[in-house]
Amino acid sequence: MPCTIISGGQWGDEGKGKIASYLALRDQPNILCRAGLGPGAGHTVEHNGNTYKLRQIPSGFMNCDAKLLIGAGALINPEVLLGEVEKYSLNGRLRVDGRATVIEQKHIEQDTQQDHLTKVIQSTGSGHGPCLMDRALRTAKMVAQVDALQPLAIDVATEVNAALERDLCVHIEGTNGFQLSVLYGTYPYTVSKDSTASTFAADVGVGPTRINDVVLVFKTFPTRVGHGPFPHELNDNEHNIQEFGTVTGRKRRVGRFDMDAALQAARINSATQIALCFMDRIDPDCTGKTFEQLNREARSFIDQLESITNIPVTLIGTGPKTTDIIDRTQ
Repeated sequence: MPCTIISGGQWGDEGKGKIASYLALRDQPNILCRAGLGPGAGHTVEHNGNTYKLRQIPSGFMNCDAKLLIGAGALINPEVLLGEVEKYSLNGRLRVDGRATVIEQKHIEQDTQQDHLTKVIQSTGSGHGPCLMDRALRTAKMVAQVDALQPLAIDVATEVNAALERDLCVHIEGTNGFQLSVLYGTYPYTVSKDSTASTFAADVGVGPTRINDVVLVFKTFPTRVGHGPFPHELNDNEHNIQEFGTVTGRKRRVGRFDMDAALQAARINSATQIALCFMDRIDPDCTGKTFEQLNREARSFIDQLESITNIPVTLIGTGPKTTDIIDRTQ
């Protein structure tokens, strides 16, 4: 019954897409599920010379043998989803839970017309908050009620649990990061939903006792987009990192790694493994190296993270490509 959740430990942009795609190719899961919020966050994957910026579909879609599913807890923008299905030739492969909530144009307009969201919180304007509000009021549309999405609608929870009962492999890919959780993050400067492993499991209808592993993804120098508290933030003179949000295009703020915050994220996500991306920012020549060949600073950083969290760092990202990974489980 191997079920793995890939979850972000900071403010998003940790490299979840890279890790999810790597694990999809390494483990060859039977089912890949996308959970969490909808198209307001993008996962970037670089594979076989191509760069994919994905907003709705699972990042491991290049594993052609895996079923691609999106759970009931996700928010669906029909235009974005159907555009990705067409662009990546996923007709017949991708299915969505018929109970998932549909983002309508009115939700996007409400999101972009509220000064509190656009100017104070700096929402992505994707319509998530107003859409969730309608869901709570029981007035939102579901996937099964939208003509264009009906051919994709299935019962994802039944599909996933049936697979787990047959001891098939399932991966659940979360969206956003722990520090953006509306419950545990830097509220009110968060997304409109919880973004922890427990919620990602619930999004696809999987109970807690069915989860075997939670891979918590961190980046060596955390970043965040928009306003809100950012402990250990660096000013532009203290770093040479230039990153921009996948969806918003906004420049990302950069900070030093916070070990105490990492421990909190590991606890609440019940992490069993840690994936650490952007190691090239500590060891610039780390691509292609083994763990033993990393410089002293990089190995010391990993040792400290493992000591504080008591969780093994099993995957180390050494570059942008899916294959730029030191896999300590192999």
